Amino acid sequence: MTYFFNKTVDTSFDQAIARVTEELAKEGFGILTEIDVQGTLKKKLDVDFRKYHILGACNPSFAYRALQTEAHIGTMLPCNVIVQEYEDGRVEVAAVDPLASMQAIDNTELIEIATKIRNKLQQVIDRL
Repeated sequence: MTYFFNKTVDTSFDQAIARVTEELAKEGFGILTEIDVQGTLKKKLDVDFRKYHILGACNPSFAYRALQTEAHIGTMLPCNVIVQEYEDGRVEVAAVDPLASMQAIDNTELIEIATKIRNKLQQVIDRL
């Protein structure tokens, strides 16, 4: 089992961020955090890196259910979605597969929640 879903999109980097944010909203996700990896690496290490953003996506209803089900699940939240631009100009969007990351936890109810979130994230990626 792979730990992410991905798709190369035919848009600019900034358009990809806007589009994935819109598609996530359609599935009930908001963006809690946004990390500009390129900018952070330049500032902290003075190194050049490709355009790479990490979006911390959260569906509050499912997050609440997961937190009620498993006390330490917050260590695995939010669901990360990345947008990156390769040297050849290709832009890729990838999302974590929450079902893959939850396999280490022996909790049937949590697996059911992760499966529903997985389906929503897969739909987001498919629609890009």
